[in-house]
Amino acid sequence: MKSQLPVADGATTDVAAPWRDPRLSPVERAEALVPLMTLEEKVAQLVGVWVGADASGEGVAPYQFEMMDDAPHWDTVIRHGLGQLTRPFGTAPVDPVAGARSLAASQAEIVAASRFGIPAQVHEECLTGFAAWRATVYPAPLSWGASFDPELVEEAAGRIARSMRAAGVHQGLAPVLDVTRDYRWGRTEETIGEDPYLVGTIGAAYVRGLENGGVVATLKHFAGYSASRGGRNLAPVPMGPRELADVILPPFEMALRFGGARSVMNSYAEIDGVPVGADEGLLTRLLRDEWGFTGTVVADYFSIRFLQTLHGVAGEAGDAARLALRAGIDVELPTVDVFGAPLVEAVRAGTVDEALVDRALRRVLAQKAELGLLDEDWQPLPEDVEGLRLDDEAAQDVSLRLARESVVLLRNTDGVLPLGPERRVALVGPLADDPMGMLGCYTFPAHIGVRYPGSGMGVEIPSLRDALGALHPELRYAAGCDITGDDTSGFAEAVAAARESDVCVLAVGDRAGLFGRGTSGEGCDAVDLRLPGVQAELVSAVLGTGTPVVLVLLTGRPYALGAEFDPAAAVVQAFFPGQRGGQALAEVLTGAVDPSGRLPVSVPRDAGGLPTSYLAPPLGRRSEVSSVDPTPAFPFGHGLGYTTFEWSDPEIVGPDGHPQQAADDNGAGTEWPVDDAVTVRITVRNAGSRAGTEVVQLYLHDPVAQTTRPVVRLVGYTRVPLEPGQAAYATFTVPADVTSFTGLHGRRIVEPGDVELRFGRSSGDPAATVRLRLTGAEREVGHRRHLLSPARVEPVPTLPSTVTEVPG
Repeated sequence: MKSQLPVADGATTDVAAPWRDPRLSPVERAEALVPLMTLEEKVAQLVGVWVGADASGEGVAPYQFEMMDDAPHWDTVIRHGLGQLTRPFGTAPVDPVAGARSLAASQAEIVAASRFGIPAQVHEECLTGFAAWRATVYPAPLSWGASFDPELVEEAAGRIARSMRAAGVHQGLAPVLDVTRDYRWGRTEETIGEDPYLVGTIGAAYVRGLENGGVVATLKHFAGYSASRGGRNLAPVPMGPRELADVILPPFEMALRFGGARSVMNSYAEIDGVPVGADEGLLTRLLRDEWGFTGTVVADYFSIRFLQTLHGVAGEAGDAARLALRAGIDVELPTVDVFGAPLVEAVRAGTVDEALVDRALRRVLAQKAELGLLDEDWQPLPEDVEGLRLDDEAAQDVSLRLARESVVLLRNTDGVLPLGPERRVALVGPLADDPMGMLGCYTFPAHIGVRYPGSGMGVEIPSLRDALGALHPELRYAAGCDITGDDTSGFAEAVAAARESDVCVLAVGDRAGLFGRGTSGEGCDAVDLRLPGVQAELVSAVLGTGTPVVLVLLTGRPYALGAEFDPAAAVVQAFFPGQRGGQALAEVLTGAVDPSGRLPVSVPRDAGGLPTSYLAPPLGRRSEVSSVDPTPAFPFGHGLGYTTFEWSDPEIVGPDGHPQQAADDNGAGTEWPVDDAVTVRITVRNAGSRAGTEVVQLYLHDPVAQTTRPVVRLVGYTRVPLEPGQAAYATFTVPADVTSFTGLHGRRIVEPGDVELRFGRSSGDPAATVRLRLTGAEREVGHRRHLLSPARVEPVPTLPSTVTEVPG
């Protein structure tokens, strides 16, 4: 196989081109190409270009606009080739077909301008769907976590991937695998939850969906970003090595091993004084040498320059490039800056080893080969481009199903829900008639569309008023107040509407935005967990009417629900449920859908102070040594439905499939070898009159260990859908490896001793306990350890005549 390469004065020469040969492996194709490239051509493959980004400061984040002003001209940028194109669909509203044609034209120019004719890899945001105008908007990641449904999340991600590839996009900057540590952090809405097992299993499912759909998934933000001090964006992270190893890193391990992610994005964070973008120990020795990652590490936007301008560990741009390359960053995003002329000059001056450039280049070229971008027959224009649609009924159906499963019923006093058709319903609150209340920060309408009001949202997004009004035509509505601000002049109308109705649905919460332009989202951190503006005062005023109130929270973080909210007859939590979220909420409120969501984060009772994750050890919980009680209003995993489930017969299942006794008369645990698995199950029966879904959660309790441990932590879960009277076994196979933790000497170990596996309706509501004793010598485990507790649900063929609920 040969290729025509220009040499001088327009002349060309035939050279062997094994990098075009699809019979060779991607690594072999990359190795064949690297020696033929000039330094400028190599460096050009390590940068992205962001065409059309607004350098005024509105289109990019603080500190970033300074680096957009000096962006070189397009012809100059592409003359040696180009690594990536940044967000051609996600920078301004563009018709999907016109956008695909424009992207193809840009790719044709890139191919024609350089010697080797290599197209750019195209990336887009896709955290809540393809972040493009007229693309389906899916629920935000906290809603994924609330669904406890990896299979449905994978299905959603697969649809997102197919729409991206159809438009000519190769890489998605998702999912976010940061474990929530402080709800005040504005990007809490982008996280899946506060538990690493939940985040890892749901996140891995999302990755599988993207990767199986042909899109490179990018894990972010590796690592520690969510543990910033005070919940402030980009603030230093004071985390110790055990929190990093036991809480922060496992979701990334799961997504790499079980999702097959081909890209990782570095965190902006500095951990114990070392910025991740310059941390060779994290990005190379751990990620690549220990975990075996072979894909690309891409820089979070401008994070390489931030090593100089914000962190102060580099004196100038060339030094920042050296630190980033040495650490293991391969691609500078979003646009050419430090990896441009400063890197070329540093290599020429001998301050940066060209071998570091070659190392990153091999990874970039190998990934392009995987994507078909080095093939002779690569085509810039997707097939059937004229029929390209980014929003269709099938995608909306998946979005709706995920929204339905993510709605969490926190309280339902005296069966005020579901709302009967005969009841006079008032709908009040600033989120009652606001379609934007369904959308997270990284949706196109919230992220980009707000700067182009003339373009509209691009897709139809019914508000709660639209959806509930279709079911209750006589609905009485009043906003009451704005999301922010101190204007209470609308309180009287809201109070009157509530007082003159049988029940009042009160919708409060957040408006997602960027860098202070919202109450939730990137750069929209909170000083406490009180509802924004005067919304709490509106709630109090409406509760004072005596009319039963259904409090609906449309938020990007959990807000404190203290004693002043206790009079609410019902509380419903939704975390930015997406394009069809209004419909999902209306269906739950009226009983068309039985709620099955469970909290992926705890809901605190007190607005002030540092929130406490449910993963706290004993002294992180309520104790006699402090007057502050951090017990949440609703714990992680909590959620109700409209039917009743009975749990019974917790059992250990032997190798023959038959149950064993869970504990002897003295309470001693059944033996569990430190290098083996145990299988446990419980029977769940729908004792109500309507179909519903129970979410069975399995928690580990380790009462005595060589380091302090969380009182409980999630090690398994499964959804159990049941018709009235139907029963099923929820069975978990739990490897001893899932009990592992970082021991005294910094190594991950499985420690012998007594433990408990607790079946729970939530982290705070154990239904049954199985006592076990891990036996054998202390055992060290590593990255290849068993990370999952596989679950299965099987119908119970016959039941005893009486089944009693296990006290909980």
